[in-house]
Amino acid sequence: MSNIIIIGAGQAGSSAAFKLRALGYEGSITLIGEEAYAPYQRPPLSKAYLLGELETDRLLLKPKASYEDNNIRLILGATVKSMDPAKQVVCVGDETLNYDELILTTGSSPIALPTSMGGSLQRVYSIRTLADIDAMAPEFVEGHKVLIVGGGYIGLEAAAVSAKKGLDVTVVEMADRILQRVAAPETSDYFRQLHQSHGVTIHEGVGLNRLIGEGSVHGAELSNGETLDVDFVLVGIGIRPNITLAEDVGIKIENGIETDAFGRTSHPHIWAAGDCASFPFNDKRIRLESVPNAIGQAEAIAGNIMGAQTEYVAKPWFWSDQFDIKLQIAGLNTGFDRVVVRSNAQPQSISHWYYAGETLLAVDAMNAPREFMIGRRLIENGKSPDPVLIANPETDLKSLM
Repeated sequence: MSNIIIIGAGQAGSSAAFKLRALGYEGSITLIGEEAYAPYQRPPLSKAYLLGELETDRLLLKPKASYEDNNIRLILGATVKSMDPAKQVVCVGDETLNYDELILTTGSSPIALPTSMGGSLQRVYSIRTLADIDAMAPEFVEGHKVLIVGGGYIGLEAAAVSAKKGLDVTVVEMADRILQRVAAPETSDYFRQLHQSHGVTIHEGVGLNRLIGEGSVHGAELSNGETLDVDFVLVGIGIRPNITLAEDVGIKIENGIETDAFGRTSHPHIWAAGDCASFPFNDKRIRLESVPNAIGQAEAIAGNIMGAQTEYVAKPWFWSDQFDIKLQIAGLNTGFDRVVVRSNAQPQSISHWYYAGETLLAVDAMNAPREFMIGRRLIENGKSPDPVLIANPETDLKSLM
């Protein structure tokens, strides 16, 4: 009977554990997590949970009893001190655990503001864990002034929740436009107008010089010379993969923990999945920060541990909820050289189709689920419809399949 240890009790870790059981694995499974909670969903944290529309129990990926029912040992609120690939052991708390196969699903951590910029002041928050959200929840009082540093999806989701709760919201984005790293100007324009229509102030091409306060933040100095009064600050300037455990034992690192197409790291008995892992994709190496990828990678690894020897083929898709808009993204837009806009009869329903030459790369669909589903299928099947047909609202997209 073999032993499998999974380090990281998030979406990927939980998915790997239950998939192993579903595939008939009968050995021991130990799932180790730093947080005190059983594995839970992260996307609702900056949306429904922060709005108070979702109870903690409903965040859980599985009822806690499910782990016991499936003979999956949970070690929670624990930090792995070290691991030794040569001896195939992991040290956590006072225990030394042996493994035959080890899966790293260590996730990622938010990039913090430097202390020199006021990052260590009280009432400055990151948006990543359940504890983060619980700590900031009392700040969401109507009329409070919140500064959100970073105009990516996490920052904009937090801005939407803040505005819906009646706060005075300001977003600062150092790049020339919000969403610049992840979306075309057309998508940035759409969400800028959406937020401004709900009273959110957006500063683009403006950085944060420093936060002002002694002990607790009360202001912010921007790079354009403006000074803002603030009650609290939310920082959403990106995340970094948690690679320290792997790096410390010499596992190869490249934009995260490097894996092959099967999910195996440079050590033959150690695997990696989720936010922390990079993998081959279309003749390059990528790392995807998404729930579907965490599940897909983890389940592929479970299959390969059981002998499947199946390469993981990513099918990237993402989503974001802001106000009454659901953004759904299919594909990866890296390398696009034009965007085709397809309008819809329904208000605020529109889609942006990314092309590199004649090749369809990705679709941003705003309140346009049909366009998302068809675009996703086209991309996954390697089909690239004529952009003229996509732009024509009279075209029946289904006919392009």
